[in-house]
Order: sequence, then C-alpha cells, then structure tokens
Amino acid sequence: MHKTTLEQWSLLESVVELGSFARTADAMYRSQSSVSYNLAQLQERLGVTLLTLEGRRAVLTPAGRLLLDQAKPLLAAFHALESRAADLHNGARGSIDLIVDTVFPRQRLFAILREFQQRHPATQVRLTEVLESDPEAIAASKDADVLVLTRREESVGRGEWLMNVDFVAVAHHEHPLHQLASAEVDEALSRYPQIRIAGREREQAARESRTSEQWTFSTADAAIEAVMYQVGYGWLPQERIQAQLAAGTLKALPLAHGARRATPLHLIVKEALSPPDEQVATLLALFKANREA
Repeated sequence: MHKTTLEQWSLLESVVELGSFARTADAMYRSQSSVSYNLAQLQERLGVTLLTLEGRRAVLTPAGRLLLDQAKPLLAAFHALESRAADLHNGARGSIDLIVDTVFPRQRLFAILREFQQRHPATQVRLTEVLESDPEAIAASKDADVLVLTRREESVGRGEWLMNVDFVAVAHHEHPLHQLASAEVDEALSRYPQIRIAGREREQAARESRTSEQWTFSTADAAIEAVMYQVGYGWLPQERIQAQLAAGTLKALPLAHGARRATPLHLIVKEALSPPDEQVATLLALFKANREA
C-alpha cells in the first residue's frame, strides 16, 4: 500500500509553481483547507518537510526539491496516460501497422514518424521493414494498414506511385575496378562479385548478358557494408549512401550503360480504411509531402 498519492504530488507541484496554497486551490477547483490538508498528510506520511514559507510564498526545502524532481516524470507520464485515454474516448485510433520496403530512405522515414508523433501522440506506429521477396513479409503485409512497396497492388488494397528510389553502381574507392580506365570497367565487372539486396533487380539481372558471381544480402544495410568492406561492387540506394559518396569512401563506377537504376515505390492503404480516418490520412499526407528529397 502506497503512503502517498499522485494527487498529493500534483498539489505540491502546483503550490511550488503558483507560489501559494490559495492560488493552487483556485487553479485546481479545491478549497484552500483541502490543499493544506493533503500536503500536511504528504509530509507526515513521508516524515520529511517538503515546504517552507519565505514571506507569503511557499518554497521547497532541499529534500522537497529532490523528491519532487523524482515525482515529476511520474506526474507527466500519468498526464500523458489520461490524455491518451481521452483521445481514444473521442475516437482516435490507438495504433497503425506500417509496412515499408527496406530501400525507402531512412532519413525521410524517421522525419515522417517524428512529425506524425508530434501531431498524434496518442497513436502508436508499429513499423516493419520488409523485403518484398520474403514470404514472411508478404504474409505480414496482409494485416498492415499502410504499406510502401514496389508493387502497386497489394492484397489489402490498391496503391499509387509515391517515388522512385535511385540506385547507383558503386565500389569502395580502393576496389580494383577503380584502378581501370573507364572504358574497361564494363567488361571487368564479371571478374568481381556483385553485391545484391535480396529481391532487387530481378528483371535487370535477367536481361544482363554478363555473367558474374552474385552475393545476396537480406537488407540494404548489409549490402552497403559488404561493398564498404570491398566484398564486391553493387547497385545501392543512392540516398542511403550519400555520406559515403560525399566522403569519397564509395565511388560511382564509370559504366557506359546502366550506371543508374530506379525502383518505384507505391503508397498503399488498406481497402477497408476507405475513406481513411484522421490518423491514417495524416500518415499518408506526410509520406506524400516527403516524396522529394
């Protein structure tokens, strides 16, 4: 059984902020005697003096300041809990299941999620990054509310074009391919492993006449690291390797053909959410607003 209550700590916080029992009583629609009684009970049960009077103003003792500082996060969390409950009571959705292709630019994704959280703090976004070729990811997408995928149509609904992700052929700046004359690079590709992100470039690879050893990695991050460690060369999402390109760690390969490729991504919303509720509509709008770099 707790000796104190959140209400008592909240009254203490208010007295310190407003400077007096009378102002706290007015602000919290309580009688002054009720405020005084609750704070007297708080100090008695703790066995610690929390407040002292300086003139007519109530101020914290050193012990009071220490304990109130520890109580403030609890009060803030409780206020957030009540605020979320009020939002849910008013019809706000509690969560959104979001599926995003692993090649979607991370910087844009987190900017979108940060802005969404600021607008709808009561709604959680459950994010899953997927590779479209992964059977488990395909199964998981059936329960999603919003998806950002290469394919335009999903089992949950139909989508619209959102953006193209640009891929650029790169290798580490010390890779042997960068020691060749530009005219020799295309023919030399077959002598080195090509790093691929699983499920990417299926059609392009089928059209290529050159035969080269291909190493497949399950995430964009793993593929980028493989190229960084000179395991091979590869077409990597340009926006994800901007820092490495700017630093000169990775360099674009001077290919005569196919140095750049583009993968379209589509924004899909669950068909059952038509028209979308306020939270889903906000998330869709943020994705569309951030489609340009």
